[in-house]
Parts: sequence; C-alpha cells; structure tokens
Amino acid sequence: LIMYYLKRKDNMKKLLAVVLMMFVMTSFVNAQTVSQNGPEITFEKTTHQFGEIPYGGNGTYEFVFKNTGNEPLILSQPKSSCGCTVPEWPKKPILPGETDVIKVTYKNTDRPGSFSKYVTIFSNAITNKEVKLYIKGKILPEPTEALPTKNNSFGSPVNNSS
Repeated sequence: LIMYYLKRKDNMKKLLAVVLMMFVMTSFVNAQTVSQNGPEITFEKTTHQFGEIPYGGNGTYEFVFKNTGNEPLILSQPKSSCGCTVPEWPKKPILPGETDVIKVTYKNTDRPGSFSKYVTIFSNAITNKEVKLYIKGKILPEPTEALPTKNNSFGSPVNNSS
C-alpha cells in the first residue's frame, strides 16, 4: 500500500511535506522541554541610582538575585566597565530557590561629578547567561573649609577681657 502511494509523484510530495512537518513539530516540542530544565538567574532590579554621594562617601550596593531554575546556578568572574567598579559575587553554586547578592562598589568617591558604570554577570543560566548591573550617581564636590578673614586693625585677634 505504501509503495503504491509512493509511486504517484503528487502523493510523494504530500507525504514528504507531512513527514517534514512532523519532524519540525517534534523538534519544537523537544526544544521547549529542554529550555524548562536548568538554572535561571532573576534579579530584583538591575539598575541602582545612588543619587548624590558625599565626597569620599560610600558607593556600595548589593544586587539581590534568585535562582528561579531547577538546577544549581554557577556564576563566573564578572567583568566591570572600568577598574573603579568592583564586584563581589558568590563563588559557591546557588541551589534552586536560593537567594544571594552581588555587591558592587564604586571606588572613586573622591572624584566629583556624575558617573554611570556597569558590571556584566556571567552564569550558566539557560536564558540570561549575561546580565548587566548598572550603578549611577553623582559624587558631590569636596567640602571647602572657610579660612578666617584677616583683621585689618591690629593683626591677630586678642582677648582683652581681664
């Protein structure tokens, strides 16, 4: 019966189309199943706005994340946009459902002006293998101390109350 069906050219094209469609659908279903398994990294937020930081003040923030997948999440060494932005990350695997933090410090808080930096986080996550964490803010100028004004009458001030 199959041989008879295949002998006819128009039927052969139809059969080929049906087989090809079944192959594509099977591949698509398998791809969806595979993407369901594995670690996933989900951040509460990926940008932190410090606002104004006093000159020489603290420029550190902890980005909270969770492994929302079903396998251990492993982070590799992050890459910062410059040497003034230093990340600290967990070196141990993060189990499914666990929460942890990546601490990002902006070290040049003695350089006044606005800044916008980022750190790229690398992991074995299925969909978010690379995530950028942004820090932004403004370092205020160094406070200036008021110097005493010169007294024009007799030089240095003297306490005359005896």
